[in-house]
Amino acid sequence: MAGPLDWSLVDGPLPVVLRVLGLLSLAFLLITRDRRWWTRWLPAALVAAALLTYLVKVIVNDWWQPFPDELPFEVLFWIGILLLGLLLAAFKMRFLRWRSRPAALFAALFVSLYAMNQVNIYFDNYPTVRTLLGPQDTVSLKDATGTTQPVLEVPEGKTVADVWKPPKDLPAKGTLSQTPIPGVKSGFKAQTAYVYLPPAYHASPRPLLPVLVLMPGQPGAPENWVTSGQLPMMMDEFAAQHGGLAPIVVVADPLGSPFNNPLCVDGKLGKVQTYLSEDVPDWVATHLQAAKDRKQWAISGLSNGGTCSLQIAVNAPRRYGAFIDISGEDEPSIGSHQQTVNTIFGGDEAAFRKVNPMDVMARQKFPDTAGVFVAGTGDATFGPQAKVVYDAARKAGMQVQLMELPGGHTWQVWRPGLEKNIPWLAKQTRLIP
Repeated sequence: MAGPLDWSLVDGPLPVVLRVLGLLSLAFLLITRDRRWWTRWLPAALVAAALLTYLVKVIVNDWWQPFPDELPFEVLFWIGILLLGLLLAAFKMRFLRWRSRPAALFAALFVSLYAMNQVNIYFDNYPTVRTLLGPQDTVSLKDATGTTQPVLEVPEGKTVADVWKPPKDLPAKGTLSQTPIPGVKSGFKAQTAYVYLPPAYHASPRPLLPVLVLMPGQPGAPENWVTSGQLPMMMDEFAAQHGGLAPIVVVADPLGSPFNNPLCVDGKLGKVQTYLSEDVPDWVATHLQAAKDRKQWAISGLSNGGTCSLQIAVNAPRRYGAFIDISGEDEPSIGSHQQTVNTIFGGDEAAFRKVNPMDVMARQKFPDTAGVFVAGTGDATFGPQAKVVYDAARKAGMQVQLMELPGGHTWQVWRPGLEKNIPWLAKQTRLIP
């Protein structure tokens, strides 16, 4: 039986308990016998909550703009409920005796937990309590990689699975490690990366496994794929079905900090393209025994990271032979097109077009590059853009697919967007037939 840390936050009994406690607490905060409450304080709380929610909307959507799309109405509604609960508790204190005031505080807490989890359910951000606590069960990279091992030879025209025989002492699960990946050539200061090594990596002779470089969205960090994306579990399940074989996954950072957006280019905010096309592959070559052929290297990401994966695939095709663009944009952007050109490229439209995937694919063919575009059927902003970019990639000679999954711009699409394409990736990178 799963322990409390593995209880689901998005379905099952725990969300129901939070809903019941939240609604009962909200009712407790809303109702009192004093007439002044109904004529003065309750209306004041409702108006204040509405105004504060609108202020949040303006700050986030219009001024700060930390997300590629606006906060949806449902999320704003639950932010409003959270604010209302806090205001009601604060106002109701004057109507309660000292010994009763803690009840109002607990009621505000339960309303807040209920509202926050409803936002979590919308984005499917933290599936379990464990993922809410952050990455766990990591081992040092040195312990995970161990010593250099003899290499399993794979004849020309064969896949790794064709010659692989899992040893009896093969671990049941892979390992997850945190590690810095320095920007030796780029000078880019990235957030801490994560490295997943499948069970087969710990065998001798060691197969040279394909590499997937995976990126988060913006705002975000590599650990998002470990927690919200449940990457280790996802890869371990694939490995269990294939005798311990799975790609090596390097979850790299294209941002520099959670709210940065250097647009995955070599610009004034950092040389991210050089980092991903030079520094990360060089680091892998130095620290891991892995496949080196571009056909066995792939790059992927969600949202901003999805856009970045296509950018790197077309601007550094000698490094990556495949990509999975999950909910990416039709062009790198920090807002409007002109704002992007002015801010990141110093107003130089030609510099933007030099690296913009749609322009690159219009003037260059990529017959040796394969890719998958993933979009949510409920993603009104990025879904249509994915179809436009897919058509352009197909015209550029790429071997591409378009996968539409139920959901919006959330982990309901991003997590299965990767998981459902691991078999395709494994075949594309010659891991399995």
